[in-house]
Amino acid sequence: MRILLVNKFHYLKGGSEKYYFELANLLKEKGHQIAFFSMQNEKNVETGEKEYFVNELDLNTGSKLKALDVIYSKENKQKMTEALEDFKPDIVHINNFQRQLSESIIEAINDKNIPIIFTAHDLEAVCPNKTMLDENKNICELCKNGHYLNCVKKKCIKSSLLKSILGAVETKYYRTKEVYTKKINKIVTPSNFYKKQLMEYGIEDNRIIAMPNFLDIDKYDIQTRDDGYALYFGRLSKEKGILNLIEAFSNIKNQTLYIAGDGPERENIEKIIQTRNLENNIKLLGFLNEKEMQEVIANCKFVVLPSIWYDNCPYSILETLTIGKPVIGSDMGGIPELVRDKENGLIFRHDNIQELEQKMKLLFENKELAKDYGKKAKEIAEKEYAKDEYYHKLIKIYKDVLGDKNE
Repeated sequence: MRILLVNKFHYLKGGSEKYYFELANLLKEKGHQIAFFSMQNEKNVETGEKEYFVNELDLNTGSKLKALDVIYSKENKQKMTEALEDFKPDIVHINNFQRQLSESIIEAINDKNIPIIFTAHDLEAVCPNKTMLDENKNICELCKNGHYLNCVKKKCIKSSLLKSILGAVETKYYRTKEVYTKKINKIVTPSNFYKKQLMEYGIEDNRIIAMPNFLDIDKYDIQTRDDGYALYFGRLSKEKGILNLIEAFSNIKNQTLYIAGDGPERENIEKIIQTRNLENNIKLLGFLNEKEMQEVIANCKFVVLPSIWYDNCPYSILETLTIGKPVIGSDMGGIPELVRDKENGLIFRHDNIQELEQKMKLLFENKELAKDYGKKAKEIAEKEYAKDEYYHKLIKIYKDVLGDKNE
């Protein structure tokens, strides 16, 4: 089978890109021919496969006229058409495409009558800001059912009126053009929670398949030990709940929290640590490479993911469970689907700092409980998040849409 993979970024920027490249490796391993369609960027990864690139659209520096390409780019439609005519894919599997690539590439694929699979890594179909967070990083569902003017009123997109108008117009345009409800054959959501959100948008149940992301399990088969510290790793931003975590941890004596990663809240976190004299309890590790990160996970007591937004299917949880460590996670989005309370970790109410504190104390004080959760975590991960299991489900989707095309 010939499969064109689409994602607006062609370098490791986040979860969507990790999935994009891991999926490419999986499909190649199974004997399929793949090619990539993305934006030009100096950070782009060389894959050795056919690659088709459109000009980069930077919404932070681009002109107002160029920003209209967010809605519809004739140039990108032409380049997609050329890619389709050259590579001749059986399937186009799309990831993040909105804004930079625009709906015009969907039109080009439809014109060639090629089936489209779309993996929804965020909620841009429902929310112009993609995250269902307002400008203050609080959960906001006001734009549900097409009420996108709320995004403009609250300036939800980077507190910018212009960007919020553009986002609202784009999301309205996609709804009017029935992009998600008719122009895409099947949508894969990495969580049941996201499937529910898209169904509320108006997409039929049978067009959405919920299945968690996958990992190459063998890469995470590493020796573990318990060095006694709690661990947070990921973006240091408000929506990730990092400030709640520090607040909760500041009440726990004689224990250590490692924080790996970087982000807009780093400077604020450093000030809190210094002001509260937490230097001996909370350690900022900064950015770690893949090998370093695996080692830090393997030696922790447990990982905490305190998100206060609708997280989808975080790779941080999948990686932790696969290595064999328990997770304390908030009750937001798809997190409770991965962290099974009192089985492979613990769930707490995202807005309850005291409850988070209690859950951490429980695992700090019960070594055997943490060990049992970690053992169960690995068992579940090996059974449910392995690449072969994912491939089996995905290839069925591919064959189903190809069958529909031939009927």
